[in-house]
Amino acid sequence: MAITHLETDYLVIGGGAMGMAFTDVILTETDADIIIVDQNAKPGGHWNHAYPFVTLHQPSSFYGVSSKELSRGETDKVGLNKGMGDLASGDEVLAYYQQVMNHTFLPSGRVRFFPMCRYLGEGRFEHVLSGEVFEVTARRKTVDATYLKTSVPSTHTPKFTVSADAWFMPPNDLPKIQRKPDGFVIIGAGKTAIDTVLWLLEHRVDPDLITWIMPRDGWLLDRRNTQTGPDFFFDTIGAQARQFEAIANSTSIEDMFDRLEAAGYFLRIDPDVRPSMFHGATVSRDEVAALRQVRNIVRKGRVKTITTDTVTLDQGEIAITPDTVLVDCSARAVVNDAIAPVFQGDILVLQMVRSYQPVFSAAFIAHIEAAFDDEAEQNRLCAVVPLPNHDTDFIRFTAAYMMNQYNWSQIPELRAWLRENRLDGFSKLLSEIGPEDVEKTELLQSMRKTAPAAVGKLFEYMKSLDEGAAATG
Repeated sequence: MAITHLETDYLVIGGGAMGMAFTDVILTETDADIIIVDQNAKPGGHWNHAYPFVTLHQPSSFYGVSSKELSRGETDKVGLNKGMGDLASGDEVLAYYQQVMNHTFLPSGRVRFFPMCRYLGEGRFEHVLSGEVFEVTARRKTVDATYLKTSVPSTHTPKFTVSADAWFMPPNDLPKIQRKPDGFVIIGAGKTAIDTVLWLLEHRVDPDLITWIMPRDGWLLDRRNTQTGPDFFFDTIGAQARQFEAIANSTSIEDMFDRLEAAGYFLRIDPDVRPSMFHGATVSRDEVAALRQVRNIVRKGRVKTITTDTVTLDQGEIAITPDTVLVDCSARAVVNDAIAPVFQGDILVLQMVRSYQPVFSAAFIAHIEAAFDDEAEQNRLCAVVPLPNHDTDFIRFTAAYMMNQYNWSQIPELRAWLRENRLDGFSKLLSEIGPEDVEKTELLQSMRKTAPAAVGKLFEYMKSLDEGAAATG
């Protein structure tokens, strides 16, 4: 088959959240031509495969692309998110990305979208239905928007064996159940498992019929501390101030986590079990209260095998029946922990440069690409915030974010961009403080005072972790 040759300025591999956020800023801030290639039929990446009851776990107000609002601008009146900013559903997010593509990107005449295409490397991709092969010359850069390798339950392959006759499913299939099961076994401890347990409780399942296999307990974030409205200033900015103070005053890593929990920065499901995992999952306190209704928590390691009558784990087994539903929530959302430079000559690798915010990170990287020419300076301003997994990863994660934030604050042009970009969420909240806002001003002064000490303490803890790792080989 003949190869179709194309030219563009930026070849973006991946039309998911990060690829869309990057493209949006390049389209807005430059005159560049862009080609987006994605294996799905629609833009939105992993949202095409998400379970039907998924929502954002942080406010819609700072998700999506910079140029188009996603949030309805409403405060939820009912439910476990009551009193806080709306959380877009998976369907809403997918529809949003379709609107961005059809009403902003494509009408510009500078974006071409190639769905249902498999990237082959070196500028070549193949349409999965027609077999047509394209070869692209990227005049500026090829952008890897797939590096973080988002994994979702419906496309995830479990790392354990499952008997063919076990009633095993991803959470996507739960709404399809047509008969009453004997019970439910939830496999996994992350945000997907949390969502699944909450969905079951919402649908009147007796908590005592839910068994939750939790290999590791996790530290959770309080969603109230992520709100962007002015009414939440002392929750959101106050949480940052309390975070800095807790870290700065801590005497050990364990003491730091204790102080962060006491300050309301961290939550956990079981107050009697110390978490060893941190993925940045965000929940409301009402959700935590609901999750605590589930008392049958199994902490015997990871699942090894599943049959119709037994789930075997690293440290034991549990009995089930053929009519027990087993829900696989073991997929880790982002599975690539390796760090690479963002700017690599004619290759650009999208990663996180701010904690918890992949779409902001992609938009910010695009702005640095558009506004700065020196690669060393670009990489300095886009130092990668490593993805957390273990509890102590919070230390490197937070130190990297704080150093980035400091570096950005030293450049007036970046301060202005952050203030005006809706994906930032918080800079505008800070910029609106007036001289009459004495209490808010005092809070900011406290943050400025404790931030250097907090960073110093984080680097001290990182050194001790590195020394401990070296000693154990």
